[in-house]
Amino acid sequence: MRIIYSFLALLLLVGPTTFAQKEITLESIYDGTFRQERLQSLRSLNNGDEYVVQNYDRAANTMTVDVYSYKTGEKTRTLINSAAIEGLQYFQGYELSNNETKALLSTNNEQIFRRSSRGIYYVYDLNTKAIVKVSENKIQEPTLSPDGTMVAYVFENNIYIKHLESGDTEQITTDGEINSIINGVTDWVYEEEFAFVRAFDWNADSNKIAFLQFDESEVPEFSMDLFKKDLYPTQDVFKYPKAGEKNADVSLHIFDLNTKQSMPVNLGKEYEYLPRLEWTKKANILSVQALNRYQNDLDLIFVDAAANTSKVVLNEKDEAYIDITDNLTFLNDNSFIWTSEKDNWNHIYHYSKEGKLINQVTKGKWDVTDYYGFDQRTGRIYFQSTENGSINRDVFSIKMNGKNKAQLNQKRGTNSADFSSDFSYFINSYTSARTPYEFTLIDSKTGKKVRDIKDNKALLEQLKPYNLSSKEFSTLNVNGNDLNMWMIKPQNFDPTKSYPLLMFQYSGPGSQSVTNSFYGTNDYWHQMLAQQGYIVACVDGRGTGYKGADFKKVTQKELGKYEVEDQIQAAKQLGAESYIDAERIGIWGWSYGGFMSSNCLFKGNDTFAMAIAVAPVTSWRFYDSIYTERYMTTPQENASGYDDNSPINHVDKLKGDFLLVHGSADDNVHVQNTMQMIEALVQANKQFDWAIYPDKNHGIYGGNTRLHLYTKMTNFIKENL
Repeated sequence: MRIIYSFLALLLLVGPTTFAQKEITLESIYDGTFRQERLQSLRSLNNGDEYVVQNYDRAANTMTVDVYSYKTGEKTRTLINSAAIEGLQYFQGYELSNNETKALLSTNNEQIFRRSSRGIYYVYDLNTKAIVKVSENKIQEPTLSPDGTMVAYVFENNIYIKHLESGDTEQITTDGEINSIINGVTDWVYEEEFAFVRAFDWNADSNKIAFLQFDESEVPEFSMDLFKKDLYPTQDVFKYPKAGEKNADVSLHIFDLNTKQSMPVNLGKEYEYLPRLEWTKKANILSVQALNRYQNDLDLIFVDAAANTSKVVLNEKDEAYIDITDNLTFLNDNSFIWTSEKDNWNHIYHYSKEGKLINQVTKGKWDVTDYYGFDQRTGRIYFQSTENGSINRDVFSIKMNGKNKAQLNQKRGTNSADFSSDFSYFINSYTSARTPYEFTLIDSKTGKKVRDIKDNKALLEQLKPYNLSSKEFSTLNVNGNDLNMWMIKPQNFDPTKSYPLLMFQYSGPGSQSVTNSFYGTNDYWHQMLAQQGYIVACVDGRGTGYKGADFKKVTQKELGKYEVEDQIQAAKQLGAESYIDAERIGIWGWSYGGFMSSNCLFKGNDTFAMAIAVAPVTSWRFYDSIYTERYMTTPQENASGYDDNSPINHVDKLKGDFLLVHGSADDNVHVQNTMQMIEALVQANKQFDWAIYPDKNHGIYGGNTRLHLYTKMTNFIKENL
């Protein structure tokens, strides 16, 4: 066995280290000691010369939205100052109208699920300084009309329009009902798996609103007990379609503000999912993306709102599944940009307004990982890709005809761009394994740095006494594939000694854990373990992303098979190294990673001595329909795929030490998963450790919770590995 190094070890810190090593503590990880400086709520103004940043004055408890010059970095003015707004000292977020004369300000926000929230909102006129409260109620997804005269929003599953000049409010749907009919926002499973909440959209002329309606009356309910501190627990009950169960019936409607009528849209055939809707550049033409239940047959449909007709302009099929993105972009002539994996790599395509392919813009054995936009003046497309290695990200521009591609950043690592509205500049966010975030202004035409904006050199100085270990990147040939890997060794590593190994992974479809980027919270924890004599490694196995669709989709219908085989084999090969104690190899993961670590310990009981599973899926039968069926079809059709790789069905193989952790109010991966696993382990008479965190969701945080959890995990590792 040999490890093939594709990168030199990237030293986190440089220079002499004659000082004594300072130890990382769990308290320092979770009290913000290692927090990085970033740019908050950055947005370009229409003029292309300035950008705005939201700033908070902690001492005065006031919020400002300040304007800065791209070219000089100097603050030019303050756009919004909460201290100057009567009756509103503080706001949490803001959105500007298209013409930048009004701002929608959010206050008193409360989280609902991962992406959804409700709050009290105001519209602030930047010219007159007048402020209007949108509603006395806490509302969802308020959105200014393109002409800035109205706000559409959702309250208790119905859509309303606030007319700012008259102050009148009109209700445009009336059948909304909790756990039955939803208008204008998504149900739980759409929010989680299609990653959007606002399910309505204004057309360009501000005279029509397209919206989705979810009839979830027949969707099975899920309930969670919330214990809090009351004498009796309460229940949170919501609709949650598990794999193979009834989904909400979703329909498309268009409300005409002139006629005050709402009409249902006939899409020509029945679709299971409508994961995106967006008005095109033409005020009467709406685009809708529609999917079958398998999510491997997608239609892009254009709806003529004036004639109430629909036409499929593009169809895409895949043997496995099609990922939904937000990359669809309409040009002035209503031709459009589309991204697809149809040649095995994710690339950019240009289609006519009739849906005829004009050309494939990008090509190569690498993935486009972000699409930034199209400059109508120069005819250049801006995007991010893995062209310089799957663990890296770089920013490029290219002509619409696929020629004259140019790389616009200089440093190898993870680069991400935020462009000015006219694409003259972009702010580049750069990080690597040895460099925390650096923000620089780049000239989009030349790729040359204009100026530095912000960096984290102070953090690097602060980290020097800790003498952190290098993060070594390599590829490990496992089961015929070169898998990306990083490894952290103790700073005083001695190759003649033998060290315990802890493996970390997530492994979910299309994910990536091995990236050339600076440390996050878990990385500091791994460094702490390295200081205490552990080697920590991470391997991205088959099914993970950015190495082509074939590599990613090989796990189709068999989640937990090939990924587990790769982790077990990687552990065996690493255990064969003289400096790793093959009898002391552990693995841990969260969510999908917890599913994996459980399976690895059970199926790889001759390889792994210990595992920690946090918030794990223990059977895909318990998880939601959209995510699970995308990769597994339904349990009715693929029972063996569900059951053969469920850790619940392999508990009898447990030999090592196992820690199982879950939050009792996890609305995503329900605690039911862990309860079923516990019962299976008990009936198999297998001893294990477990912890339930009351009223905590999938993130298991709040107050002292994270510190307590990681203390428990640290102690478990020190006692058992």
